[in-house]
Amino acid sequence: MIRFPEKNDNGILAYKKQSSPHFSAGYRPAFSLRSIPCLALSASLLAGCATFPEEQEKATSPLTAGNVTLQLKKGETTKDEVLKTFGSPNIVTKNREADEVWNYNRMNFTTRVGADSGTLILWGGSRAVSTATTKSFDLMITFDENDVVKDYSIIQASF
Repeated sequence: MIRFPEKNDNGILAYKKQSSPHFSAGYRPAFSLRSIPCLALSASLLAGCATFPEEQEKATSPLTAGNVTLQLKKGETTKDEVLKTFGSPNIVTKNREADEVWNYNRMNFTTRVGADSGTLILWGGSRAVSTATTKSFDLMITFDENDVVKDYSIIQASF
Protein backbone atom coordinates (compact mmCIF):
# COMPACT_ATOMS: atom_id res chain seq x y z
CA MET A 1 0.00 0.00 0.00
CA ILE A 2 1.45 3.37 -1.03
CA ARG A 3 0.82 6.25 1.36
CA PHE A 4 1.04 9.88 0.32
CA PRO A 5 1.48 12.79 2.74
CA GLU A 6 -1.60 14.83 3.46
CA LYS A 7 -2.03 18.20 5.10
CA ASN A 8 -3.16 17.94 8.71
CA ASP A 9 -5.36 20.43 10.59
CA ASN A 10 -2.40 22.80 11.03
CA GLY A 11 -1.52 22.76 7.31
CA ILE A 12 1.65 20.66 7.81
CA LEU A 13 2.41 17.97 5.27
CA ALA A 14 2.28 14.66 7.14
CA TYR A 15 1.45 10.99 6.78
CA LYS A 16 -1.93 9.91 8.14
CA LYS A 17 -1.58 7.39 10.94
CA GLN A 18 -4.42 5.41 12.43
CA SER A 19 -3.76 6.12 16.09
CA SER A 20 -0.89 7.83 17.84
CA PRO A 21 -0.70 9.22 21.36
CA HIS A 22 2.16 11.56 20.34
CA PHE A 23 0.59 13.49 17.48
CA SER A 24 -2.70 15.30 17.44
CA ALA A 25 -5.38 14.06 15.10
CA GLY A 26 -3.29 10.95 14.33
CA TYR A 27 -0.78 12.65 12.03
CA ARG A 28 2.95 11.85 11.96
CA PRO A 29 5.23 14.53 10.41
CA ALA A 30 6.87 13.51 7.10
CA PHE A 31 10.07 15.38 8.04
CA SER A 32 11.07 16.69 11.43
CA LEU A 33 13.26 19.73 12.03
CA ARG A 34 14.91 17.73 14.82
CA SER A 35 16.51 15.51 12.19
CA ILE A 36 18.64 18.36 10.71
CA PRO A 37 21.12 18.55 13.65
CA CYS A 38 21.31 14.75 13.65
CA LEU A 39 22.19 14.76 9.95
CA ALA A 40 24.82 17.48 10.46
CA LEU A 41 26.38 15.58 13.36
CA SER A 42 26.42 12.35 11.37
CA ALA A 43 28.09 14.06 8.40
CA SER A 44 30.78 15.62 10.60
CA LEU A 45 31.49 12.28 12.29
CA LEU A 46 31.85 10.56 8.93
CA ALA A 47 34.24 13.22 7.58
CA GLY A 48 37.63 11.75 6.80
CA CYS A 49 41.19 12.91 6.91
CA ALA A 50 44.61 11.83 5.70
CA THR A 51 46.67 9.89 8.20
CA PHE A 52 50.41 9.29 8.00
CA PRO A 53 52.62 7.22 10.27
CA GLU A 54 55.05 9.09 12.47
CA GLU A 55 58.40 9.87 10.88
CA GLN A 56 61.26 7.81 12.18
CA GLU A 57 64.31 9.35 13.80
CA LYS A 58 66.83 10.52 11.23
CA ALA A 59 70.49 9.71 11.58
CA THR A 60 72.41 12.83 12.55
CA SER A 61 74.98 14.07 10.07
CA PRO A 62 77.69 16.67 10.62
CA LEU A 63 76.69 18.14 7.24
CA THR A 64 74.27 20.83 8.36
CA ALA A 65 74.41 24.55 7.66
CA GLY A 66 74.67 25.32 11.39
CA ASN A 67 77.47 22.83 12.00
CA VAL A 68 79.41 24.02 8.95
CA THR A 69 79.32 27.67 10.07
CA LEU A 70 80.38 26.66 13.59
CA GLN A 71 83.27 24.43 12.50
CA LEU A 72 84.71 26.23 9.47
CA LYS A 73 86.63 29.47 9.99
CA LYS A 74 88.15 31.09 6.93
CA GLY A 75 91.90 31.47 7.33
CA GLU A 76 91.98 29.21 10.45
CA THR A 77 90.54 25.71 9.90
CA THR A 78 92.99 23.19 8.41
CA LYS A 79 92.40 20.22 6.09
CA ASP A 80 93.03 17.80 8.96
CA GLU A 81 90.32 19.47 11.09
CA VAL A 82 87.88 19.38 8.17
CA LEU A 83 88.67 15.71 7.61
CA LYS A 84 88.06 14.89 11.31
CA THR A 85 84.80 16.86 11.39
CA PHE A 86 83.17 15.95 8.06
CA GLY A 87 85.07 12.84 6.92
CA SER A 88 86.35 12.22 3.42
CA PRO A 89 84.95 14.48 0.68
CA ASN A 90 82.87 13.10 -2.19
CA ILE A 91 84.90 14.94 -4.83
CA VAL A 92 88.35 16.61 -4.76
CA THR A 93 89.15 19.05 -7.61
CA LYS A 94 91.23 22.16 -8.33
CA ASN A 95 89.82 25.53 -9.34
CA ARG A 96 91.24 28.06 -11.87
CA GLU A 97 93.69 29.43 -9.32
CA ALA A 98 94.97 25.88 -8.66
CA ASP A 99 93.43 25.86 -5.16
CA GLU A 100 92.19 22.49 -3.94
CA VAL A 101 88.36 22.25 -3.61
CA TRP A 102 86.62 19.60 -1.55
CA ASN A 103 82.97 18.83 -2.32
CA TYR A 104 80.61 17.19 0.15
CA ASN A 105 77.07 16.38 -0.87
CA ARG A 106 74.18 14.71 0.86
CA MET A 107 70.79 13.75 -0.57
CA ASN A 108 67.81 12.86 1.57
CA PHE A 109 64.74 11.25 0.00
CA THR A 110 61.71 10.81 2.27
CA THR A 111 58.42 9.12 1.40
CA ARG A 112 55.32 8.98 3.54
CA VAL A 113 52.44 6.64 2.86
CA GLY A 114 49.05 6.87 4.52
CA ALA A 115 45.32 6.62 3.98
CA ASP A 116 42.75 9.23 3.06
CA SER A 117 39.06 8.67 3.69
CA GLY A 118 36.23 11.02 2.88
CA THR A 119 32.71 11.66 3.98
CA LEU A 120 30.15 9.20 2.79
CA ILE A 121 27.99 12.10 1.62
CA LEU A 122 30.63 13.62 -0.69
CA TRP A 123 32.53 10.67 -2.16
CA GLY A 124 32.80 7.86 0.35
CA GLY A 125 35.44 5.23 0.79
CA SER A 126 39.17 5.60 1.23
CA ARG A 127 42.33 5.62 -0.84
CA ALA A 128 46.08 5.39 -0.41
CA VAL A 129 48.05 8.64 -0.23
CA SER A 130 51.79 9.15 -0.52
CA THR A 131 54.11 12.16 -0.49
CA ALA A 132 57.78 12.39 -1.36
CA THR A 133 60.36 15.02 -0.40
CA THR A 134 63.91 15.33 -1.68
CA LYS A 135 66.47 17.49 0.11
CA SER A 136 70.00 18.13 -1.07
CA PHE A 137 72.93 19.69 0.77
CA ASP A 138 76.18 20.62 -0.99
CA LEU A 139 79.29 22.01 0.71
CA MET A 140 82.28 23.26 -1.29
CA ILE A 141 85.45 24.10 0.63
CA THR A 142 88.38 25.85 -1.03
CA PHE A 143 91.83 25.51 0.57
CA ASP A 144 94.81 27.81 0.07
CA GLU A 145 98.41 26.73 -0.61
CA ASN A 146 98.93 26.18 3.17
CA ASP A 147 96.00 23.71 3.40
CA VAL A 148 93.86 26.19 5.34
CA VAL A 149 90.21 27.02 4.49
CA LYS A 150 90.23 29.93 2.06
CA ASP A 151 86.49 29.98 1.35
CA TYR A 152 83.41 27.76 1.47
CA SER A 153 79.86 27.77 0.17
CA ILE A 154 76.69 25.91 1.02
CA ILE A 155 73.87 25.09 -1.37
CA GLN A 156 70.61 23.65 0.02
CA ALA A 157 67.51 22.68 -1.91
CA SER A 158 64.24 21.00 -1.02
CA PHE A 159 61.67 19.79 -3.56
